[in-house]
Amino acid sequence: MDLVLSICDDYALDKFWAAVLPASAFASSPSAAFLQASLNGSSLPVITSQPGKWSQLLSYIPHPPLPSAHELAPIAPSLASAWPRDYILRQFTSLFVLTLLGIHFLYFSFAWLSYRYIFNHEMMKHPRFLKNQVKLEIQHSLKAFPGMTLLTLPWFIAEVRGHSKLYDNVDEYGWGYLAFSTLWFLVFTDFGIYWIHRWEHHRLWYKWLHKPHHKWIVPTPFASHAFHPLDGYLQSIPYHAFIYLFPLHRLLYLSLFVFVNMWSILIHDSDMITGHPLETIINGPAHHTLHHLYFTVNYGQYFTWADRMGDSYRQPVSELDPMKEVQAHLAKQEKQALGKQQ
Repeated sequence: MDLVLSICDDYALDKFWAAVLPASAFASSPSAAFLQASLNGSSLPVITSQPGKWSQLLSYIPHPPLPSAHELAPIAPSLASAWPRDYILRQFTSLFVLTLLGIHFLYFSFAWLSYRYIFNHEMMKHPRFLKNQVKLEIQHSLKAFPGMTLLTLPWFIAEVRGHSKLYDNVDEYGWGYLAFSTLWFLVFTDFGIYWIHRWEHHRLWYKWLHKPHHKWIVPTPFASHAFHPLDGYLQSIPYHAFIYLFPLHRLLYLSLFVFVNMWSILIHDSDMITGHPLETIINGPAHHTLHHLYFTVNYGQYFTWADRMGDSYRQPVSELDPMKEVQAHLAKQEKQALGKQQ
């Protein structure tokens, strides 16, 4: 997120924060007066003895010490705001808004594409498909996003403030490590999510923590983020913890972050296509469909090995396809309709 924040600061947020919280508004501070004079091109600052109402209002807002006169030449765009780039309250607020915007964009773009072009809409005739389920999934997701974002922000703040092991130059660790770190990220996070996910099914907290996500017995892609906020956050911990334990290229981490969200959407399309060559290795949509149908199988995220190790693996087979229940349900309705006509 530090890369995203830096780009947004360069192109928009420096100007935004300078307009919303201008350093010049804190007119009671001598350094603010010097800053105002420098920004206006004046040779001498003018300090007003009676600050305006806006300045009085802003004076109650916490801010770091404003730059002194000798630090104001040349003026950096970030100095025009009383909240410079490295101020933690600015970072917290900016990251909160950017993360919310980002997750909404990923959710509505990729979930809609999956729903439109991959999801079998015949599945909506399943007897356990809820009335107005798509609307309910979206509403549940939108309610969860702010809470999940707030819980995640400490990880992002620590990353932005330089406490992670993210790096910029591929030569620092080499191309071999770049390839290895990609696979290791998937293995590490898959293993962590498996145990967190399985722990969430414990009877002591399942009802209030994870059961809201299992409300969707036959999910659509819009159910991918329809969690209790704490549930969604807990399952994301391995992704965030990885970069504090192992070096990872900054752009690769951003790409994997997007991939994680896309994968979560993909595996919630209720697909039960079986017989492909990687079926016993990759924990795909068919496996996760069985998890929603039977609850205590296929906890993994990407691979099947953790479920095999934990004795919770169930092989997708065509006989378990929920579409068979749809067909049986439709046949029953048709038979009942014919009976009424007779």
